[in-house]
Amino acid sequence: MSDVAQNLQAAEQEAEKANYEKLANVIDLYRGKEGCLIQVLHAAQEIFGYLPYEVQRFVADKMGFSVSYVSSVISFYSFFSMTPRAEHEIKVCLGTACYVRGGKRILERLQDILGIGVGETTEDHKFSINVCRCLGACGLAPAMVIDDDVHKQVNPDKLEKILAQY
Repeated sequence: MSDVAQNLQAAEQEAEKANYEKLANVIDLYRGKEGCLIQVLHAAQEIFGYLPYEVQRFVADKMGFSVSYVSSVISFYSFFSMTPRAEHEIKVCLGTACYVRGGKRILERLQDILGIGVGETTEDHKFSINVCRCLGACGLAPAMVIDDDVHKQVNPDKLEKILAQY
């Protein structure tokens, strides 16, 4: 292994160690407080970017929970992710107005273009696709959001042009 690769690996290990120390400090703040697991998991996700099994196990061990309990909480709430988040999150609305006006076709075309399914992330971590039940933009249906940008009256033919902006 080259010196550059060894230095990079050592830096990554130091950064990971520092992240676990930050998380341990957060856990110490909440330890013994009723109902604090969600706050700890939010902090863990903020620190690591997502909640892989190793982080779940660390939280479970430090807080005295089973890993299965921690995992069940993570999988229940949509704002937690067990896989790395993408640079750009796409949310396709499948609420009534958007669905009736072609939301499902939008979703299917996005999946074809990006080669991923709902809840998945592209290999380059550029995009992920998720579904939501309402964006509160029914008059703009079908609608989708990329990051914080609302795209209105989307049709499958517009998708590649929209994605190119990101």
